[in-house]
Amino acid sequence: METSTAPQHQGGKLHHPELSTLVQTARFHAGRQPAATAVICEDRTLTYADLHRNSNRLAHALKAAGLAEGDRVAYLGRESEHYYEILFACAKTATVLVPVNWRLTAPEVSHILQDSGTRLLFLEEEFAPIVEGMPTEPPGTVVHLSAIETWSAEQPDRETEFDANPDTPLAQLYTSGTTGLPKGVVLAHRSFFAIRDGLASERLDWIDWRTGDIALIGIPGFHVGGLWWATQNFNAGTTVVAMRAFAAGQAVDLIRDLGITTACVVPAMLRMMLIEPGVSAKDFTTLRKTVYGGSPISEALLEESLAVLDCEFAQIYGLTETGNTAVCLPPAAHVPGGPLMQSAGHPYPGVRAKVIDDQGRELPPGAVGEVCLHTPARMVEYWGLPDRTAETLVDGWIHTGDAGYLDEDGYVFIRDRIKDAILVAGENVYPAEIENVLEHHPGVGEAVVVGIPDERWGEKVHAFVVPAAGDRPSPRDLHTFLVGRLAAFKLPASYEFTDHIPRNPSGKVLRRELRDRFWSDSARKVN
Repeated sequence: METSTAPQHQGGKLHHPELSTLVQTARFHAGRQPAATAVICEDRTLTYADLHRNSNRLAHALKAAGLAEGDRVAYLGRESEHYYEILFACAKTATVLVPVNWRLTAPEVSHILQDSGTRLLFLEEEFAPIVEGMPTEPPGTVVHLSAIETWSAEQPDRETEFDANPDTPLAQLYTSGTTGLPKGVVLAHRSFFAIRDGLASERLDWIDWRTGDIALIGIPGFHVGGLWWATQNFNAGTTVVAMRAFAAGQAVDLIRDLGITTACVVPAMLRMMLIEPGVSAKDFTTLRKTVYGGSPISEALLEESLAVLDCEFAQIYGLTETGNTAVCLPPAAHVPGGPLMQSAGHPYPGVRAKVIDDQGRELPPGAVGEVCLHTPARMVEYWGLPDRTAETLVDGWIHTGDAGYLDEDGYVFIRDRIKDAILVAGENVYPAEIENVLEHHPGVGEAVVVGIPDERWGEKVHAFVVPAAGDRPSPRDLHTFLVGRLAAFKLPASYEFTDHIPRNPSGKVLRRELRDRFWSDSARKVN
């Protein structure tokens, strides 16, 4: 029986249902559209035929270096076409890619390489001093990216004999490590296909890929969002534009000059693009969809983004442990002032959500507890940490550590990280709620709320405020603005004005860094 390889257009989406591993993705598009552009990075362009051939050579080079199935291969470098060639080479050899955050210190990088048992490291020369400064020895084989083509040049460009299945481990990404040592989250091929297939099964265009799409990747590849977005576009056969590192001015230029049609960013990146000097709606005329996530977004920023970018917006929510997105707020729900604008979204087809109390009992709609997600894209495990895996992955459910609730229609509302909840006189206060209201004040550019010790109430609310350009409200102004908008026990007891909010490379606020100095003299970090 003859099988058609024609793409399926479902609700505007480009979907190849026969693909379930990246090995198949590389082979399929190299055969179907060899001359089509797969990757653009700076002034370099890689076709799908190039991507397939180059990753084949790298795969054979990995095998010649003695790597076997399950061995870890690390990448320490900025975004580049080589990153994706290495990703596909790992897929074709059943080795596991370990992308390393290049902003980390030598001891932090050392932990990742040691914890993962990395046998081979691809290293960009810029970051050689980090490896040289590690307290441990580097892996047995280090390949500099400047020499990668020479290293693999003598290898054949034919495919390897290995053919992955959806459960074959593909990547091991390390959590941000804002508390304790980072954990290695192992993701299989299925993590990068399951959501796509769920959307296609119900013909939903919440997130879609179309012929001719050119996709900007603003999120780094060592973050699950960046890796997921790249693989979705490769699976669809569209073009990926990789930024070496995000810079707002460059991102705006790329969108305008290359005719970018889709982008995946975190809210902080949206804010930076909007305040870029000289930026206007004309810079974004080719954008048809912006996918955002990774941290909460204020309604004020979202409404400004909708007005200036003038395209469809889709919010995604998930964790590295869920294989990136598990919940989506679709474009149709992005109505300024609408009832769902504070929601993280609705689970995709095939994904379930529930909220539980501290005894593990499922809570009814409206009740705040821990959000749990059941998704076919979920992680395999935390590498080498069976006890921690068992705590987070329970009967197929990922326990997110996020506090939130479901409404009657199954939409997920996130109130904060459970560990960041503030207990004021026995009442739980969730920072995101206060931040969202504060950022509607015209004098507030950004706000972050933490809990600090209070002898009378146990804890009280302290707000860090970045003033809007050309304005600086007084604490009294902000208090007056919040009265009537928030319950009295949620109002900040104190304010601190600053020009900088610390964030990790994925755009998440380092709330613990802001909070710690208030608790340094306390035996416990909560009251």
